[in-house]
Amino acid sequence: MTTTPTAAYSIALQVELHNVPGVLGRLASSIGEAGGNIAHIGGFEAKGPSIVEEIYVNARDEQHAQRLAKVVADVEGVTLHGWYDRTFEMHEGGKIEVLPLCPVGDKDDLSMAYTPGVARVCMAIHEDAAMAHTHTIKKNTVAIVSNGTAVLGLGDIGPVAAMPVMEGKALLFKEFGGVDGFPICLDVETAQDVIDAVVAIAPTFGGINLEDIAAPDCFAIEDALKAALDIPVFHDDQHGTAVVTLAALRNALRLTDRAMGDLSVVIAGMGAAGVAIGKILINAGVGEIVGVDRAGAVHDGRDGLNYAKQWFAENTNPDRKAGTLAEVVVGADVFIGVSGPGLLTSADLRTMSSDPVVFAMANPDPEIRPEQADGIASVMATGRSDYPNQINNVLAFPGIFRGALDVGARDITENMKLAAAGAIADSVTDDLLAPDFIVPSVFDKSVPYRVAEAVAAAALDDGVCRDR
Repeated sequence: MTTTPTAAYSIALQVELHNVPGVLGRLASSIGEAGGNIAHIGGFEAKGPSIVEEIYVNARDEQHAQRLAKVVADVEGVTLHGWYDRTFEMHEGGKIEVLPLCPVGDKDDLSMAYTPGVARVCMAIHEDAAMAHTHTIKKNTVAIVSNGTAVLGLGDIGPVAAMPVMEGKALLFKEFGGVDGFPICLDVETAQDVIDAVVAIAPTFGGINLEDIAAPDCFAIEDALKAALDIPVFHDDQHGTAVVTLAALRNALRLTDRAMGDLSVVIAGMGAAGVAIGKILINAGVGEIVGVDRAGAVHDGRDGLNYAKQWFAENTNPDRKAGTLAEVVVGADVFIGVSGPGLLTSADLRTMSSDPVVFAMANPDPEIRPEQADGIASVMATGRSDYPNQINNVLAFPGIFRGALDVGARDITENMKLAAAGAIADSVTDDLLAPDFIVPSVFDKSVPYRVAEAVAAAALDDGVCRDR
């Protein structure tokens, strides 16, 4: 199936058009016939013999982008002076920087910001360590930590190649939550090495966001760090995904008039996200949950389960259903995919209960494409930004950390996660709720602050805030 052009493969074409009738039309038609989608043409006036313009075109992949450039170069009356990949240009030089919060314009500023005045603040913190949370960047700074072992859908590509993702995370922390995130990519060998490194750097930070760490190590790392540190530790691939999934499911149920306790849910993918989604759905009161990995349905007594999957087996699938994904999805109300592309077919969806809810969240290619589910699924969501209902962690993690930092939380509890999911779901009002709008836009910047308020209140209720 042909994929949809996306801004992830956007190119900028520097073109010169002869100022004669039909040239612009031929250019637009040629790009469209080649499968490209024109995203931007700057405003211009045609007064001279030619017009120089930069045009943005979305492509399907890198090869398609190259073909589009060749097509444009061959259009009569158009000269292609050059083109570039806009995604790579955005990343050139990195995506974040450090900026000062106070001036250093004279010797008085210098003597307060640095020596000798800074020594007074150092000694005050030495006498009262809690002051680090109010008088250093610890107050608003989160470490975004990865070892590069499970980056997006790319797998174990290592810490150096993981940096663009961690930088992107830092960008989103600041843009959507006002939180200063800093990427920390660790070139280490074992889970214990990650634990030791994070414990060593923790004095600098007010929270730890774990990212793109492969299962099952991610579970052990998070558990150990939560036990060792008195600041929030949050593995976003697990809990951010789970929070937004629960929010989306709550709103899908509002549309389909179902209750959590009556649901039969199948989760494909038993890595970090799949296990965490199962946990949050259990806490939300979902009736039946069955997880599926490459070996089939996860159930108690099955061989080859790591400790995270064993926990999942002991707490889900009470009937010990076995078999392939296609077999266990029969009769299910909800499918949630956090695995890989093309695992489900339209025929599989027709074996589910009537009006099934389908969250196919594998990136970049979902378990089943929305075009295949059209007319079968009552609600369809993916992890992609170019389809409706994107299950996107950015709806969760900036607000969760904003709320936790605001009240000096030492931990992020299950109650805080449920509160975050509720705030996200409630951000879609009854007049906006629709099958193609079950989660708010990631660009609605009021959402993270609603999440922060709910999370902060839950942290206070749970008694996990330090005295300030």
